[in-house]
Amino acid sequence: MAEFDFDLFVIGGGSGGVRAARMAAQRGAKVGMAESGPMGGTCVNVGCIPKKLYSYAAYYHEAFEESRGFGWQLPGAPTLDWETLKANRAKEITRLNGIYEGLMTGAKVLRLQGHGRLADAHTVEVAHADGQTSRHTCRHILIATGGTPYVPEVAGRELAVTSDDMFDLPQFPKRLVVVGGGYIACEMASIFHGLGAEVTLLYRGEEVLRGFDDEVRAFTASEMRKAGVDIRVRSDVARIEANGSARKVHLQDGHVLDADTVLYATGRKPRTDGLGLDALGVRQEKDGTIWVGEHFATSVPGVFALGDVVGRMELTPVALAEAMALVDHLFGPLPGKAARAMDYDLIPTAVFTHPPIGTVGLSEEKAHEKFGAIRVFRSDFKPLKHTLSGSSERTMVKLVVDGASDRVVGLHMVGADAGEIVQGFAVALKCGATKAQFDATIGIHPTSAEEFVTLREIART
Repeated sequence: MAEFDFDLFVIGGGSGGVRAARMAAQRGAKVGMAESGPMGGTCVNVGCIPKKLYSYAAYYHEAFEESRGFGWQLPGAPTLDWETLKANRAKEITRLNGIYEGLMTGAKVLRLQGHGRLADAHTVEVAHADGQTSRHTCRHILIATGGTPYVPEVAGRELAVTSDDMFDLPQFPKRLVVVGGGYIACEMASIFHGLGAEVTLLYRGEEVLRGFDDEVRAFTASEMRKAGVDIRVRSDVARIEANGSARKVHLQDGHVLDADTVLYATGRKPRTDGLGLDALGVRQEKDGTIWVGEHFATSVPGVFALGDVVGRMELTPVALAEAMALVDHLFGPLPGKAARAMDYDLIPTAVFTHPPIGTVGLSEEKAHEKFGAIRVFRSDFKPLKHTLSGSSERTMVKLVVDGASDRVVGLHMVGADAGEIVQGFAVALKCGATKAQFDATIGIHPTSAEEFVTLREIART
């Protein structure tokens, strides 16, 4: 049997890569890792964590106003100190980077700071930060390099920024134009509007948040507009021009928008540049994602890939679960445990718009396609908090039920704490809960969550 320097070598220190490296090492494998940037990947550095922190910050603006309805008197208008927010975020991200580094040290993973590339199916070449190069032979190689923002070819694209840049802008943008209609675009529009920016969101499609339940999309867009975000659908950019330190955004319909910052949130692409995939013959799809078959194996034996770079579901918990399944396959499960397999059904997710979205299971449209006969239960209402806050924000809850089995196959919410609420209901759907079982469950009063177990009137079939 050939001898290798490592049983597993991981390229990429994000959520999936770190989990795979650590779990493999715990099973006795000799593991190496190459990462050219700070540890933690997109989620920790420019994704989930800073986004949620800035979302919290944005909610304070609303809370200051809403508190007056509850008797609080504030001594003047609160103001945002952008530099303080950035500094505190950076401090927390640095702390998390250190934790991820510590996980590698504690697991005895050899952590190399540098860019890894595949020299052959069992060799990784690492270009180190100090200019040196090293080569390492590996029984198995895992590519977990994630993704990076994609900006289409448009005149003046170099004058725009991406979501990676938004958390550390030199100046807070009083006027922000967001181009895109996906969850990142809508989250950034909501967050920066909440922080005090005048926000215009441009989307060339018919409605934002493509891929989500249509009613959820329409309701969320309506609430965002009501809050003050200027959402313009069927609208696209012709070119961007500099106007001193500001920007002029020329639209294809002839209108011109003035902005301090233009954010392009038009999707992400897999981070595969410089990995040596073409030379090795690693198959990639038309969108650049790495093709994987059973057990996350690429077209080249011994080389595996998972997470955002394979593009199945670009969510941190999905990458973590994929990593666990791969490690069980390569090195066996923990004693007394069954080997895990990846299941992409009923994965819950949240969108941190204002108000946020929580969803698990099928949209109404997908359920119709799959089951034919369905029953839809829905309600929208003013939450108890806003009976005094003065806010006009409303909450929507929705259940999609298979008509034949009575099983709840889709659950959706737009409203405060949607992600926290839907996580619990995701367990119920994973267990195959029926509408009758929802009806038999006692609600917690007064909460928004109880609405899911008190829905009785069929809205549509």
